[in-house]
Amino acid sequence: MEKHAAPPKKHRRNARRKRTPVLRVVGVTLATGAALLCLFGQTLFPKAPATRLEVAASSESTAPPVEPVPEEPAQPVTTTLHFSATGDNLIHSPIYKQAARRAVGDEKYSFDYCYEHLAPFYAQQDVNWINQETLCNKELEPSTYPCFSTPGECAEALYRAGFRVFSLSNNHTYDKGASGIAATLRFWDTMPEDVVTTGLWHGEADYSTIPMQTVNGVNIAYLSYTEHTNGIPQSKAMTANVIYTSQTDVIRQQVEAARQVADFVVVGVHWGVEDSHKITEAQRTLAQQLSDWGADLILGTHPHVIQDAQWLTAADGRQCFVAYSLGNFLSTQSKPDQLVGAVLTVDLNKTVDPDGTVHRSVTDPKLHPTVTHYDAGKSNVRTYLYRDYTPELAKAHGVRADHNSFSDEWIRATAQTYISEPFLELS
Repeated sequence: MEKHAAPPKKHRRNARRKRTPVLRVVGVTLATGAALLCLFGQTLFPKAPATRLEVAASSESTAPPVEPVPEEPAQPVTTTLHFSATGDNLIHSPIYKQAARRAVGDEKYSFDYCYEHLAPFYAQQDVNWINQETLCNKELEPSTYPCFSTPGECAEALYRAGFRVFSLSNNHTYDKGASGIAATLRFWDTMPEDVVTTGLWHGEADYSTIPMQTVNGVNIAYLSYTEHTNGIPQSKAMTANVIYTSQTDVIRQQVEAARQVADFVVVGVHWGVEDSHKITEAQRTLAQQLSDWGADLILGTHPHVIQDAQWLTAADGRQCFVAYSLGNFLSTQSKPDQLVGAVLTVDLNKTVDPDGTVHRSVTDPKLHPTVTHYDAGKSNVRTYLYRDYTPELAKAHGVRADHNSFSDEWIRATAQTYISEPFLELS
Protein backbone atom coordinates (compact mmCIF):
# COMPACT_ATOMS: atom_id res chain seq x y z
CA MET A 1 0.00 0.00 0.00
CA GLU A 2 1.35 3.38 -0.95
CA LYS A 3 1.82 5.78 1.93
CA HIS A 4 0.81 9.40 1.42
CA ALA A 5 2.08 12.25 3.55
CA ALA A 6 -0.60 14.08 5.55
CA PRO A 7 -1.72 17.32 3.84
CA PRO A 8 -0.06 20.40 5.32
CA LYS A 9 -2.15 22.34 7.84
CA LYS A 10 -3.56 25.59 6.59
CA HIS A 11 -2.20 28.65 8.44
CA ARG A 12 -4.37 31.78 8.56
CA ARG A 13 -2.49 35.05 8.20
CA ASN A 14 -3.81 38.24 9.92
CA ALA A 15 -4.09 40.84 7.14
CA ARG A 16 -2.72 44.26 8.07
CA ARG A 17 -5.54 46.85 7.67
CA LYS A 18 -4.64 49.72 5.32
CA ARG A 19 -4.92 53.07 7.03
CA THR A 20 -6.91 55.79 5.04
CA PRO A 21 -4.89 59.04 4.72
CA VAL A 22 -6.56 62.02 6.45
CA LEU A 23 -6.36 65.53 5.04
CA ARG A 24 -5.79 67.98 7.87
CA VAL A 25 -6.38 71.79 7.35
CA VAL A 26 -4.98 74.06 10.13
CA GLY A 27 -6.04 77.67 11.04
CA VAL A 28 -8.87 78.15 8.44
CA THR A 29 -12.57 78.81 9.16
CA LEU A 30 -15.25 76.66 7.62
CA ALA A 31 -16.60 79.45 5.31
CA THR A 32 -13.18 80.54 4.20
CA GLY A 33 -12.24 76.99 3.55
CA ALA A 34 -15.25 76.50 1.31
CA ALA A 35 -14.41 79.58 -0.74
CA LEU A 36 -10.82 78.53 -1.17
CA LEU A 37 -11.98 75.15 -2.33
CA CYS A 38 -14.21 76.73 -4.95
CA LEU A 39 -11.46 79.09 -6.13
CA PHE A 40 -8.48 76.82 -6.12
CA GLY A 41 -10.07 73.41 -6.09
CA GLN A 42 -9.00 72.58 -9.59
CA THR A 43 -5.43 73.63 -8.88
CA LEU A 44 -5.10 72.15 -5.46
CA PHE A 45 -6.84 68.90 -6.30
CA PRO A 46 -6.53 68.10 -9.96
CA LYS A 47 -8.61 65.21 -11.19
CA ALA A 48 -6.72 61.97 -10.71
CA PRO A 49 -6.14 59.84 -13.79
CA ALA A 50 -8.40 56.87 -14.29
CA THR A 51 -7.18 53.74 -12.55
CA ARG A 52 -6.54 50.48 -14.45
CA LEU A 53 -9.69 49.11 -12.97
CA GLU A 54 -11.72 52.03 -14.35
CA VAL A 55 -10.09 51.66 -17.76
CA ALA A 56 -10.89 48.02 -17.83
CA ALA A 57 -14.45 48.69 -16.75
CA SER A 58 -14.92 51.28 -19.47
CA SER A 59 -13.53 49.11 -22.21
CA GLU A 60 -15.99 47.50 -24.55
CA SER A 61 -13.88 44.29 -24.81
CA THR A 62 -14.30 41.50 -22.26
CA ALA A 63 -11.79 38.84 -21.08
CA PRO A 64 -12.25 35.39 -22.70
CA PRO A 65 -13.97 32.81 -20.46
CA VAL A 66 -11.67 30.39 -18.62
CA GLU A 67 -11.91 26.95 -20.17
CA PRO A 68 -12.12 24.06 -17.63
CA VAL A 69 -9.09 21.73 -17.64
CA PRO A 70 -10.22 18.37 -19.01
CA GLU A 71 -9.82 15.39 -16.69
CA GLU A 72 -7.22 12.80 -17.61
CA PRO A 73 -8.93 9.70 -19.01
CA ALA A 74 -8.75 6.62 -16.79
CA GLN A 75 -5.84 4.36 -17.68
CA PRO A 76 -5.54 0.55 -17.64
CA VAL A 77 -3.86 -0.87 -14.53
CA THR A 78 -1.29 -3.65 -15.04
CA THR A 79 0.05 -5.97 -12.34
CA THR A 80 3.14 -8.01 -13.26
CA LEU A 81 4.37 -11.00 -11.27
CA HIS A 82 7.89 -12.37 -11.70
CA PHE A 83 7.47 -16.16 -11.63
CA SER A 84 10.12 -18.89 -11.49
CA ALA A 85 9.96 -22.67 -11.90
CA THR A 86 12.69 -25.11 -10.85
CA GLY A 87 13.22 -28.77 -11.73
CA ASP A 88 13.81 -31.96 -9.75
CA ASN A 89 14.89 -31.66 -6.12
CA LEU A 90 16.16 -35.24 -5.92
CA ILE A 91 17.65 -35.99 -2.50
CA HIS A 92 20.15 -38.84 -2.55
CA SER A 93 21.90 -40.13 0.57
CA PRO A 94 25.08 -38.01 0.19
CA ILE A 95 22.86 -34.93 0.44
CA TYR A 96 20.92 -35.83 3.59
CA LYS A 97 24.05 -37.27 5.25
CA GLN A 98 25.82 -34.01 4.48
CA ALA A 99 22.85 -32.13 5.99
CA ALA A 100 23.14 -34.21 9.16
CA ARG A 101 26.84 -33.32 9.49
CA ARG A 102 26.10 -29.62 9.01
CA ALA A 103 23.39 -29.49 11.68
CA VAL A 104 24.12 -27.36 14.73
CA GLY A 105 22.44 -27.05 18.10
CA ASP A 106 19.04 -28.73 18.22
CA GLU A 107 18.94 -29.26 14.44
CA LYS A 108 18.90 -32.78 13.05
CA TYR A 109 19.61 -31.65 9.49
CA SER A 110 20.68 -28.46 7.78
CA PHE A 111 20.12 -28.27 4.01
CA ASP A 112 20.58 -24.51 3.59
CA TYR A 113 24.11 -24.95 2.24
CA CYS A 114 22.70 -26.71 -0.83
CA TYR A 115 20.57 -23.73 -1.88
CA GLU A 116 22.32 -20.66 -0.51
CA HIS A 117 23.88 -19.62 -3.83
CA LEU A 118 20.46 -19.28 -5.48
CA ALA A 119 18.56 -17.66 -2.61
CA PRO A 120 19.33 -14.09 -3.82
CA PHE A 121 18.01 -15.00 -7.28
CA TYR A 122 14.77 -16.41 -5.87
CA ALA A 123 14.37 -13.32 -3.68
CA GLN A 124 13.96 -11.29 -6.88
CA GLN A 125 10.89 -13.32 -7.90
CA ASP A 126 7.32 -12.92 -6.67
CA VAL A 127 6.54 -16.65 -6.92
CA ASN A 128 8.89 -19.66 -6.88
CA TRP A 129 7.65 -23.14 -7.91
CA ILE A 130 9.61 -26.40 -7.59
CA ASN A 131 9.17 -30.11 -8.29
CA GLN A 132 9.83 -31.84 -4.95
CA GLU A 133 10.85 -35.19 -6.35
CA THR A 134 11.07 -37.07 -3.05
CA LEU A 135 8.67 -37.47 -0.12
CA CYS A 136 9.40 -35.00 2.69
CA ASN A 137 8.46 -35.94 6.26
CA LYS A 138 9.78 -36.13 9.81
CA GLU A 139 8.47 -39.60 10.65
CA LEU A 140 10.17 -42.12 8.37
CA GLU A 141 13.87 -42.83 8.26
CA PRO A 142 15.70 -41.16 5.37
CA SER A 143 16.28 -43.38 2.36
CA THR A 144 17.75 -43.04 -1.10
CA TYR A 145 17.28 -44.59 -4.56
CA PRO A 146 15.20 -46.44 -5.58
CA CYS A 147 12.62 -45.61 -2.88
CA PHE A 148 13.19 -42.18 -1.41
CA SER A 149 12.28 -40.61 1.91
CA THR A 150 13.66 -37.16 2.68
CA PRO A 151 13.92 -35.31 6.01
CA GLY A 152 11.32 -32.56 6.25
CA GLU A 153 14.12 -30.11 7.06
CA CYS A 154 14.92 -30.15 3.34
CA ALA A 155 11.56 -28.57 2.48
CA GLU A 156 12.03 -26.09 5.32
CA ALA A 157 15.35 -25.03 3.78
CA LEU A 158 13.64 -24.61 0.42
CA TYR A 159 11.06 -22.39 2.10
CA ARG A 160 13.85 -20.22 3.53
CA ALA A 161 15.38 -20.07 0.04
CA GLY A 162 12.14 -18.54 -1.24
CA PHE A 163 9.95 -21.41 -2.48
CA ARG A 164 6.23 -21.35 -1.76
CA VAL A 165 4.74 -23.69 -4.40
CA PHE A 166 5.63 -27.40 -4.33
CA SER A 167 4.60 -29.97 -6.93
CA LEU A 168 4.32 -33.43 -5.31
CA SER A 169 3.19 -35.57 -8.26
CA ASN A 170 6.02 -37.66 -9.72
CA ASN A 171 7.24 -41.21 -10.20
CA HIS A 172 8.48 -41.40 -6.57
CA THR A 173 5.26 -40.26 -4.86
CA TYR A 174 4.27 -43.84 -3.97
CA ASP A 175 7.77 -44.95 -2.96
CA LYS A 176 6.82 -45.56 0.70
CA GLY A 177 3.26 -46.74 0.16
CA ALA A 178 0.41 -45.64 2.39
CA SER A 179 2.67 -44.75 5.32
CA GLY A 180 4.73 -42.46 3.10
CA ILE A 181 1.64 -40.65 1.78
CA ALA A 182 0.26 -40.16 5.29
CA ALA A 183 3.59 -38.94 6.69
CA THR A 184 4.18 -36.45 3.87
CA LEU A 185 0.64 -35.06 4.17
CA ARG A 186 1.09 -34.55 7.89
CA PHE A 187 4.40 -32.82 7.28
CA TRP A 188 3.06 -30.37 4.69
CA ASP A 189 0.19 -29.53 7.04
CA THR A 190 2.81 -28.16 9.47
CA MET A 191 4.33 -25.79 6.93
CA PRO A 192 3.46 -22.04 6.94
CA GLU A 193 0.07 -21.04 5.57
CA ASP A 194 1.52 -19.40 2.47
CA VAL A 195 2.79 -22.75 1.19
CA VAL A 196 0.83 -24.29 -1.71
CA THR A 197 1.15 -27.97 -2.62
CA THR A 198 -0.35 -29.65 -5.64
CA GLY A 199 -0.44 -33.13 -7.14
CA LEU A 200 -2.07 -35.14 -4.34
CA TRP A 201 -5.85 -35.52 -4.08
CA HIS A 202 -8.03 -37.27 -1.50
CA GLY A 203 -9.84 -39.48 -3.99
CA GLU A 204 -12.23 -38.64 -6.79
CA ALA A 205 -14.45 -36.55 -4.56
CA ASP A 206 -11.52 -34.16 -4.16
CA TYR A 207 -10.82 -33.71 -7.88
CA SER A 208 -12.86 -30.53 -7.97
CA THR A 209 -10.43 -28.94 -5.50
CA ILE A 210 -8.11 -26.56 -7.34
CA PRO A 211 -5.02 -25.44 -5.38
CA MET A 212 -4.89 -21.65 -5.61
CA GLN A 213 -2.56 -18.81 -4.69
CA THR A 214 -3.26 -15.07 -4.75
CA VAL A 215 -0.33 -12.67 -5.09
CA ASN A 216 -0.86 -8.91 -5.43
CA GLY A 217 -4.41 -9.48 -6.57
CA VAL A 218 -3.44 -12.07 -9.20
CA ASN A 219 -5.00 -15.54 -8.81
CA ILE A 220 -2.93 -18.54 -9.90
CA ALA A 221 -4.19 -22.14 -10.08
CA TYR A 222 -1.72 -25.02 -9.76
CA LEU A 223 -2.25 -28.54 -11.09
CA SER A 224 0.25 -31.39 -11.35
CA TYR A 225 0.29 -34.81 -13.00
CA THR A 226 2.68 -37.75 -13.55
CA GLU A 227 3.06 -40.37 -16.27
CA HIS A 228 3.71 -43.20 -13.80
CA THR A 229 4.79 -44.13 -10.27
CA ASN A 230 7.54 -46.67 -11.10
CA GLY A 231 5.01 -49.50 -11.23
CA ILE A 232 3.88 -49.00 -7.63
CA PRO A 233 0.07 -48.98 -7.66
CA GLN A 234 -2.23 -46.94 -5.49
CA SER A 235 -3.41 -48.96 -2.50
CA LYS A 236 -6.75 -48.66 -0.74
CA ALA A 237 -4.90 -47.67 2.42
CA MET A 238 -3.50 -44.53 0.79
CA THR A 239 -5.24 -41.38 1.98
CA ALA A 240 -4.31 -39.47 -1.17
CA ASN A 241 -3.41 -40.25 -4.76
CA VAL A 242 -1.83 -38.79 -7.88
CA ILE A 243 -3.58 -38.30 -11.22
CA TYR A 244 -1.85 -39.97 -14.16
CA THR A 245 -1.35 -38.24 -17.51
CA SER A 246 -3.41 -41.02 -19.09
CA GLN A 247 -6.48 -39.77 -17.19
CA THR A 248 -7.13 -37.06 -19.74
CA ASP A 249 -10.84 -36.79 -18.95
CA VAL A 250 -10.06 -35.88 -15.33
CA ILE A 251 -7.22 -33.55 -16.35
CA ARG A 252 -9.42 -31.75 -18.84
CA GLN A 253 -12.13 -31.19 -16.22
CA GLN A 254 -9.60 -29.82 -13.75
CA VAL A 255 -7.85 -27.51 -16.21
CA GLU A 256 -11.15 -26.17 -17.56
CA ALA A 257 -12.40 -25.59 -14.01
CA ALA A 258 -9.16 -23.81 -13.11
CA ARG A 259 -9.54 -21.58 -16.17
CA GLN A 260 -12.86 -20.35 -14.78
CA VAL A 261 -11.53 -19.28 -11.38
CA ALA A 262 -7.94 -18.20 -11.99
CA ASP A 263 -6.11 -15.47 -13.85
CA PHE A 264 -3.36 -17.96 -14.73
CA VAL A 265 -3.32 -21.76 -14.86
CA VAL A 266 0.05 -23.41 -14.19
CA VAL A 267 0.38 -27.14 -14.87
CA GLY A 268 3.31 -29.31 -13.82
CA VAL A 269 3.77 -32.53 -15.80
CA HIS A 270 6.18 -35.34 -14.88
CA TRP A 271 6.72 -36.95 -18.28
CA GLY A 272 9.19 -37.93 -20.98
CA VAL A 273 12.14 -40.31 -21.16
CA GLU A 274 14.81 -40.27 -18.46
CA ASP A 275 18.26 -39.05 -19.59
CA SER A 276 16.91 -38.02 -22.99
CA HIS A 277 17.03 -34.48 -24.38
CA LYS A 278 14.52 -35.49 -27.06
CA ILE A 279 10.92 -34.38 -26.62
CA THR A 280 8.48 -37.21 -27.33
CA GLU A 281 5.33 -36.94 -29.41
CA ALA A 282 3.33 -37.86 -26.30
CA GLN A 283 4.75 -34.81 -24.54
CA ARG A 284 3.91 -32.52 -27.45
CA THR A 285 0.39 -33.92 -27.79
CA LEU A 286 -0.46 -33.51 -24.11
CA ALA A 287 1.07 -30.04 -24.04
CA GLN A 288 -1.19 -28.89 -26.86
CA GLN A 289 -4.21 -30.44 -25.16
CA LEU A 290 -3.41 -28.70 -21.87
CA SER A 291 -3.05 -25.43 -23.74
CA ASP A 292 -6.39 -25.89 -25.51
CA TRP A 293 -8.12 -26.74 -22.22
CA GLY A 294 -6.88 -23.60 -20.49
CA ALA A 295 -3.25 -23.86 -19.33
CA ASP A 296 -1.10 -20.73 -19.56
CA LEU A 297 2.19 -22.26 -18.42
CA ILE A 298 3.33 -25.91 -18.57
CA LEU A 299 6.31 -27.02 -16.50
CA GLY A 300 7.92 -30.30 -17.50
CA THR A 301 10.05 -32.48 -15.20
CA HIS A 302 11.32 -36.09 -14.92
CA PRO A 303 13.96 -36.64 -17.67
CA HIS A 304 16.72 -35.38 -15.27
CA VAL A 305 18.25 -33.49 -18.20
CA ILE A 306 17.20 -30.29 -19.93
CA GLN A 307 14.86 -30.20 -22.91
CA ASP A 308 13.78 -27.31 -25.09
CA ALA A 309 10.76 -25.01 -24.72
CA GLN A 310 8.24 -23.42 -27.09
CA TRP A 311 5.17 -21.24 -27.44
CA LEU A 312 1.86 -22.95 -28.20
CA THR A 313 -1.28 -21.34 -29.58
CA ALA A 314 -4.40 -22.52 -27.77
CA ALA A 315 -7.73 -23.19 -29.44
CA ASP A 316 -9.04 -19.84 -28.18
CA GLY A 317 -6.01 -17.96 -29.49
CA ARG A 318 -4.18 -17.62 -26.16
CA GLN A 319 -0.42 -18.07 -26.08
CA CYS A 320 0.78 -20.83 -23.73
CA PHE A 321 4.44 -21.45 -22.88
CA VAL A 322 5.78 -24.95 -22.25
CA ALA A 323 9.21 -25.92 -20.89
CA TYR A 324 9.43 -29.63 -21.64
CA SER A 325 12.09 -30.48 -19.03
CA LEU A 326 13.81 -28.29 -16.46
CA GLY A 327 16.24 -31.10 -15.61
CA ASN A 328 17.67 -31.71 -12.15
CA PHE A 329 17.98 -28.95 -9.60
CA LEU A 330 19.82 -30.89 -6.89
CA SER A 331 21.02 -34.49 -6.95
CA THR A 332 24.15 -36.60 -6.79
CA GLN A 333 23.55 -38.39 -10.07
CA SER A 334 26.73 -39.31 -11.88
CA LYS A 335 26.36 -38.29 -15.53
CA PRO A 336 27.40 -34.78 -16.65
CA ASP A 337 24.06 -34.11 -18.37
CA GLN A 338 22.24 -34.87 -15.12
CA LEU A 339 24.12 -32.07 -13.35
CA VAL A 340 22.90 -29.31 -15.68
CA GLY A 341 19.38 -28.02 -15.12
CA ALA A 342 17.49 -24.81 -15.80
CA VAL A 343 15.29 -22.39 -13.87
CA LEU A 344 12.50 -20.88 -15.93
CA THR A 345 11.46 -17.28 -15.33
CA VAL A 346 8.42 -15.60 -16.89
CA ASP A 347 6.32 -12.52 -16.28
CA LEU A 348 2.62 -13.01 -15.56
CA ASN A 349 0.79 -9.82 -16.58
CA LYS A 350 -2.77 -8.94 -15.58
CA THR A 351 -4.24 -5.73 -17.03
CA VAL A 352 -7.60 -4.30 -15.95
CA ASP A 353 -9.19 -1.72 -18.28
CA PRO A 354 -11.27 1.19 -16.89
CA ASP A 355 -14.44 -0.64 -17.94
CA GLY A 356 -13.39 -3.74 -15.97
CA THR A 357 -12.20 -5.83 -18.93
CA VAL A 358 -9.26 -8.06 -17.92
CA HIS A 359 -6.36 -9.04 -20.17
CA ARG A 360 -3.74 -11.63 -19.22
CA SER A 361 -0.45 -12.62 -20.80
CA VAL A 362 2.70 -14.64 -20.15
CA THR A 363 5.82 -12.83 -21.40
CA ASP A 364 9.61 -12.85 -21.44
CA PRO A 365 10.32 -16.55 -20.83
CA LYS A 366 13.96 -17.25 -19.99
CA LEU A 367 15.73 -20.48 -19.07
CA HIS A 368 18.67 -19.92 -16.73
CA PRO A 369 21.06 -22.91 -16.67
CA THR A 370 22.08 -24.31 -13.29
CA VAL A 371 24.93 -26.58 -12.23
CA THR A 372 24.82 -29.05 -9.36
CA HIS A 373 28.34 -29.13 -7.96
CA TYR A 374 29.95 -31.67 -5.69
CA ASP A 375 33.54 -32.26 -4.71
CA ALA A 376 35.36 -35.60 -4.70
CA GLY A 377 33.34 -38.41 -3.18
CA LYS A 378 30.10 -36.47 -3.80
CA SER A 379 30.81 -34.17 -0.88
CA ASN A 380 29.81 -30.53 -0.37
CA VAL A 381 26.80 -30.74 -2.69
CA ARG A 382 25.31 -27.41 -3.76
CA THR A 383 23.76 -25.76 -6.80
CA TYR A 384 24.76 -22.62 -8.70
CA LEU A 385 23.33 -20.58 -11.50
CA TYR A 386 25.65 -21.08 -14.45
CA ARG A 387 26.30 -17.33 -14.54
CA ASP A 388 27.79 -17.62 -11.03
CA TYR A 389 29.72 -20.82 -11.72
CA THR A 390 33.41 -20.60 -12.54
CA PRO A 391 35.82 -22.55 -14.73
CA GLU A 392 37.82 -23.30 -11.57
CA LEU A 393 34.81 -24.93 -9.92
CA ALA A 394 34.14 -26.95 -13.07
CA LYS A 395 37.71 -28.26 -13.03
CA ALA A 396 37.27 -29.32 -9.39
CA HIS A 397 33.92 -31.10 -9.91
CA GLY A 398 33.81 -34.63 -8.58
CA VAL A 399 32.19 -35.92 -11.77
CA ARG A 400 35.48 -35.38 -13.60
CA ALA A 401 36.84 -38.54 -11.98
CA ASP A 402 34.81 -40.46 -14.58
CA HIS A 403 34.04 -37.71 -17.12
CA ASN A 404 37.00 -35.42 -17.62
CA SER A 405 35.23 -33.64 -20.49
CA PHE A 406 33.10 -31.81 -17.92
CA SER A 407 34.10 -28.15 -18.04
CA ASP A 408 32.74 -24.64 -18.19
CA GLU A 409 32.84 -24.77 -21.99
CA TRP A 410 31.02 -28.13 -22.03
CA ILE A 411 28.24 -26.79 -19.78
CA ARG A 412 27.73 -23.75 -21.99
CA ALA A 413 27.70 -25.87 -25.15
CA THR A 414 25.15 -28.26 -23.63
CA ALA A 415 22.80 -25.42 -22.75
CA GLN A 416 23.17 -23.88 -26.20
CA THR A 417 22.55 -27.23 -27.89
CA TYR A 418 19.30 -28.10 -26.15
CA ILE A 419 17.70 -24.71 -25.39
CA SER A 420 16.62 -22.44 -28.24
CA GLU A 421 18.51 -19.17 -28.36
CA PRO A 422 15.51 -16.86 -27.74
CA PHE A 423 14.86 -18.57 -24.39
CA LEU A 424 18.42 -19.12 -23.17
CA GLU A 425 19.83 -16.75 -20.53
CA LEU A 426 23.49 -17.45 -19.79
CA SER A 427 24.44 -14.22 -18.04
